[in-house]
Amino acid sequence: MGYKVAVVGATGNVGREMLNILDERKFPADEVVALASRRSVGVEVSYGDRTLKVKALEHYDFSDVDICLMSAGGSVSKEWSPKIGAAGTVVIDNSSAWRMDPDVPLIVPEVNADAAAGFKTKNIIANPNCSTAQLVVALKPLHDKATIKRVVVSTYQSVSGAGKDAMDELFSQTKAVYTNSEIVNKKFPARIAFNIIPQIDVFMEDGYTKEEWKMMMETKKILDPKIKLSATCVRVPVFVGHSEAVNIEFENPISADEARNILRTAPGCLVIDKHEPGGYATPYEAAGEDATYISRIREDATVENGLVLWCVSDNLRKGAALNAIQIAEVLINRKLISAKKKAA
Repeated sequence: MGYKVAVVGATGNVGREMLNILDERKFPADEVVALASRRSVGVEVSYGDRTLKVKALEHYDFSDVDICLMSAGGSVSKEWSPKIGAAGTVVIDNSSAWRMDPDVPLIVPEVNADAAAGFKTKNIIANPNCSTAQLVVALKPLHDKATIKRVVVSTYQSVSGAGKDAMDELFSQTKAVYTNSEIVNKKFPARIAFNIIPQIDVFMEDGYTKEEWKMMMETKKILDPKIKLSATCVRVPVFVGHSEAVNIEFENPISADEARNILRTAPGCLVIDKHEPGGYATPYEAAGEDATYISRIREDATVENGLVLWCVSDNLRKGAALNAIQIAEVLINRKLISAKKKAA
């Protein structure tokens, strides 16, 4: 018998991707419901070869829903996730609302699937930040081998991480450059077309941005609280796919060849690392794919036991929708949940 799944925020970039991936992976759902705010009621969204009409979250009865994939933003999740969890539905939330809650597991299945069993306190599981998700997939097998002490990461994050309006802004600004029209900034603090912006989210008192803070804190929670991490997060004029330049310092020796061999067999990783033009992954290749692509693996001679690598992933998939559905699969495969509906 299958499960009943609700997708909240079904009209957004990530919500639509969740519906696509549920179908692609043949998720064992007997019924999938698309939910959003009242203004989106009646909007049609695709689920495989079917069309779903969006219903209002505010009036929905979750009493027979097994899993809720929540992708409607932090304020909506803060209000609704506890209510939905109280109805006996497991909420897998894509916002930052619950990530640092000690009673809510923060899960990347390739890294810390065992922690998913801790969801029962609140019936909520958190999905990490998109830039964190791909990073820890790459770090985990290396940490197991040589123990990571410190990470310095610079991100090159696509506009889709800021939503559909951000993608529209990049498109309209790019068009304006070619037509010599006025360039209007609405979503971003500076022009994004043919430019890069060294700010994602708001600034904090220490000069880091909230996005950078998320990467630091979430990596500690998911992987190891002893790891020291410094991040610089940058928005770039790419539609889909986040890239990261990662400098890693280990406690124990590890060579580039060892790292390459370890990552080639690690879950969720795909190594493309030829020392030639084009022998590496870019966001273009990663878009629409599930893997975290890893390239440019090399030793860092400036520190003892240091490596440098480049990793790229589709932020709408592994960074959000795919990871959430993989969490749901962990719950089912490990028999941590059972369907509410009883066979007739």
